[in-house]
Parts: sequence; C-alpha cells; structure tokens
Amino acid sequence: MPTIPASKLGQNNVSASQSSCCIRLHVFYKVVIASVIILVILQYCFSAITESHKYEPWFSISHPQYPQNARGKHIASSPTGSLFERHENESQASASTNATDSGGNLPKCPPVPPHLEGPITVHKEDVSTEVLEQKLGQSLQPGGFGKPANCLAKESVAIIVPYRARETHLRVLLANLHPLLRRQQLQYAIFVVEQAGNGPFNRAMLMNVGYKEALRLNNFTCFIFHDVDLLPEDDRNIYSCPEQPRHMSVAVDVFSYKLPYAEIFGGVSAMRKEQFELVNGFSNLFWGWGGEDDDMANRIKFHKLHISRYPTNIARYKMLTHKKEKANPTRYKFLYSGKRRFKTDGLNSLKYSLKKRELKPLYTWLYVDIGSSKSS
Repeated sequence: MPTIPASKLGQNNVSASQSSCCIRLHVFYKVVIASVIILVILQYCFSAITESHKYEPWFSISHPQYPQNARGKHIASSPTGSLFERHENESQASASTNATDSGGNLPKCPPVPPHLEGPITVHKEDVSTEVLEQKLGQSLQPGGFGKPANCLAKESVAIIVPYRARETHLRVLLANLHPLLRRQQLQYAIFVVEQAGNGPFNRAMLMNVGYKEALRLNNFTCFIFHDVDLLPEDDRNIYSCPEQPRHMSVAVDVFSYKLPYAEIFGGVSAMRKEQFELVNGFSNLFWGWGGEDDDMANRIKFHKLHISRYPTNIARYKMLTHKKEKANPTRYKFLYSGKRRFKTDGLNSLKYSLKKRELKPLYTWLYVDIGSSKSS
C-alpha cells in the first residue's frame, strides 16, 4: 500500500481547515443577515399591532434631505440668543437675499427649507402684546399674513386656532409659532376664532367657522387646526398638508411623548381643502370637551383616507397648563351615530354670526356667535 508523504498530509489538513473556516464565516454572515431581516420585520409588525397608523416616510437614520451635524445626527444645535434675536436675524437675511434679486422674479422655495434647526427651545414666558407686535409684526402683513421674502411658497396655509379667554396662552403660542413658520418658508395666516358668550365651548364648530372665513380672505389650499396650548418642539414638523390628513401633535409631554391611542386626531392636525370638503368638515354637535376629533377620525376613515404622522422624535409638543373644559356628556352618543350624519352635519349645516373681524398685526381675529347647545 503506497504511503502518503507527510508534506502532502499537512497540505490537506491546511486546506480542510481553511475550507471549514470559510464555511463557518459563510454561515455566520447568513445568520447575521437573517437576524437583521427578522428584527426589521418584527419592528414593523409590532408598530402595526400597537399603533395601527401610518407614519410618513421621514426617518432620522441617514435621511438625505436634512442637514447633519458632526455626529451624523439630523439635529442642528440651537443657536444662541433669544427668540426675538433669531427672528430679527432671519428677517434681515431674507430681506438682504430678496434685495439681490434684481430680476424681480423669485424662485420656488426648495422642498426642504435650508434653515431648519431640528429640536428647538420652547419659550413659555409671557410677553406683552405690544412687545410681540413690535418684534414679530414687522415681517408680517396685517392679519398675521406671512410669506418668505426670497422665494415662492408652494402652498398657502391657514392656521385655525379655536379660542376663548386664554390671552396668555395665545401670546405664548404666537411668540413660538411665527418664527418657526418663517423658518419653514411658508405662506400662511393665523386665524384666531373666538366664541362669544359663556356657554359650553364648541371647538369643532369654531374650526368650521375659521375654515369658511379664511376662504373669504384668500384661496388657502391647506388648513392647520391648532389648539392654543400646544407649542411645537421641532421645526422639522412642517406646517403643510401632505397627500393624506396629518396628525401633527403625535408626542406631547403630558402624555410622556407617547401616542395615547391609534386613531387620535386632536391637538394639531392638517387637512387639504379638498379633503376637508370631502368629509364635510367637523361635526357641529360636540359642545364641551371631547369627541369631535374622534368623530373627524371616523370621517377620514369612512371616506377611505388615512391619518399620516411624522415619527415621535419630530412631531413633539409641550402643553401649557390650563383648567380642563367640562366634558361633553353626550359625546359617545354622537360618536356612535356619527356615520348616519356625516353628509348632513358639518360644513353644510354650519350656522353662525360673525360679530367682528379684525386684522391684527399678528393674527386675524374672528369674534363669532355660534348659538348654544340648546339651539342645535
């Protein structure tokens, strides 16, 4: 029987060892890839089960549209200086850029505003109306109409604020909102719709009134319905209207920055004109706290639309402390019967009397008589 040289045996052992190592590495890579795929699938399944809503495709991991800092995060450090100092600097920069446009034809604003900061400082301190008008009103037209100075905005946005007897909250909201909207390069106007009298508050009806009255002044294409006590914490939460209705106040501090339930549409929300007309606006029957936003979510679902949202790291808000409104004892009854009234209860059944309209320096004030719950 022929003998195999020792050198040959050594080479065979080395080759076998190398082959075994390659097989193990190949198996290891397969396991890693499979694990990553399984984790991604589980993440999306868990999100669908727990929240059952659709987020807009805006993720914080290496998103190409947003400037990164030195650590690769899409969070620009907030500049030093007060809210008003930053606003004045931005106004001067815009005016300077506009002055250099000798042709007189402004370009369209870029899809992503170039001066977004990401997380921003929320200012809760109260400032007098006179100071606010002096510092912020210079860059606005009467009625709180603002627009970018160096480009043409792609749409016109009406921000509707239902309101009654919350003067401090309104001033704080205006102080935070106007600078943010300016950085977002929006053409916009703020409408404060105040309910006359001291009967039960009807937030939804006031928002319907704001929609109707805003269209009398301008052909707005996008409507933001905004509670007076919510302050945005991130300027990447763009105040515009996407293809689907958008719930903007996803993560609020008093709810531990978590979505209370999947179909919530309260706080701050955005709808396009054609969407709001399609669902016949808000119901007019919800007097007192609660129910009107859930009814709107039902209207959106009924008309084959869905609620879109930014991720919770962007759609963040702080809530100002306030006394809670008295809950509406009939809200569940109207919620359960809502589907039968979608076509007859809303914009087409709205009745109100406009008592005053005033173009103030920072907003358009609408003082309206909407009757009472007994007359509905």
